Amino acid sequence: MGAMAFRRENSANGSSQRELPGVSGAMAEMIRAFDWSETSLGPISEWPVHLKAAVRLMLPARAQIVLFWGPEFVALYNDAYAPTIGDKHPRALGRPARENWSELWGDLEPLLRSVLETGATVFAKDRPFYIERHGYPEDVCFDISYSPVHNDLGKVDGVLCIVSETTDRVVAQRELSVAQERLSLALNTAGMVGAFDWHVQTDKFYADPRFAAMFSVDAGKAEAGVPIAQYLAGVHPEDAERVGESFNRAVATGEKLVEEYRLLPKDGANRWVEARGECRYDEDGKPVRFLGVVVDITDHKEADQRQQLLFQEMNHRVKNMFAVFRGMVNLSARSARTPEEMAESLRGRLEALMQAKDLVRPGLIESGHAQDERTTMNALVQAILQPYADGSRERIVASGPEVQVGANAAASLALTLHESATNAAKYGALSDPNGAIRVEWERRGDRLHLEWEETGGPLIVAPPQTRGFGSILVDRSIAGQLGGAIEYQWLRPGLKLTLTVPLSRLER
Repeated sequence: MGAMAFRRENSANGSSQRELPGVSGAMAEMIRAFDWSETSLGPISEWPVHLKAAVRLMLPARAQIVLFWGPEFVALYNDAYAPTIGDKHPRALGRPARENWSELWGDLEPLLRSVLETGATVFAKDRPFYIERHGYPEDVCFDISYSPVHNDLGKVDGVLCIVSETTDRVVAQRELSVAQERLSLALNTAGMVGAFDWHVQTDKFYADPRFAAMFSVDAGKAEAGVPIAQYLAGVHPEDAERVGESFNRAVATGEKLVEEYRLLPKDGANRWVEARGECRYDEDGKPVRFLGVVVDITDHKEADQRQQLLFQEMNHRVKNMFAVFRGMVNLSARSARTPEEMAESLRGRLEALMQAKDLVRPGLIESGHAQDERTTMNALVQAILQPYADGSRERIVASGPEVQVGANAAASLALTLHESATNAAKYGALSDPNGAIRVEWERRGDRLHLEWEETGGPLIVAPPQTRGFGSILVDRSIAGQLGGAIEYQWLRPGLKLTLTVPLSRLER
């Protein structure tokens, strides 16, 4: 219908070129040439003043504008708008909107009708629409402002739609958001705390909110830039001077910064980080900016510390094992009448010791390696102390009720009993043929109470002046793993040890 409409208008109305004076452009000429007499608007010469005014306002505008007029929402639009509707142009000109926007009419009509009926402007940013303008479906986005066009009596006769397609920007933002999420996930997985940008001459240190929080700097101040001293104040006092010197040296020499240090404790825990960066200089060699990143290496440091502790503990155990073997040999030699009897006695003790080895685990380091099944206090005490009994019922006396012990707690208790027995064999009651140990335990309220008392060994003149690695390991195991407490009383007849552990922790 479009081409015929243009020809008839030209032939029927030679004065059409004089309509809408003062405006030019492809759409202006197309509107002048169109046969409007076949539409509900009628010839241009008969258009109401406010319609002509709206069209003359729309045509020269650089903004994308479409005017929907009357109850049928007949479409008129400018040059800027035409490309946004693809192959709907030019057939959409002068036709009711329903004909050419049928695929989104269920969405578009309520918007237009609300403006036509209420006179209220509809505004939205990045408003999504579904449209078919190039022969295939598209999900697009527009910033829209749909405004009413009133006549002299205040009645709304049309809707002036100023739009701006934002599809590319919205898609780019979505892609950027996804990329940032992936980058953030990758950085978090790698332990990245954040990046920093220190403007050396003005002493403005810029960082993102997460970075600032790690150093106890206000996020708002971090974005505006603060002196580097405020970040150094968040470094552990024992490391702060070294870190400051490293920054100064990197600025002065141009060498790259690589520094590991601790931050001030939060919630009682130290955080280890590694800073890497380098200084940038201007043409005169003056330091301008220092760029870098900080990575959280706490897990790595703690793993190193656990490894070192494990090596120390292994070394300690080897030394203790030789001391125990030496004691067993001495005990067997004193009591045996023949070499064969000594060999048999020593073999039995060594086999008993090996049977107990699976219970003697450093729960402080790898509690997951402890026994998987539950045991009882009686079974645990017997397994650990049997190698030291020397065949005598009076040598080690253990008594107490049946108390269930979980796998994790068994590791810590086995470690404690083993360390105590080893020390007794080296220095205490078990180092003397007449020495003895009494081990008793009972429930007291919600806690297990255990007493270890040595008698008959060398008299104690004074408590030991230093603590060995084994004692430190026991304290950490009982307090850290079980939430319990251990007390040593260095009495003259022998050591008395008191141990308390919450029953709830004992069953784990």
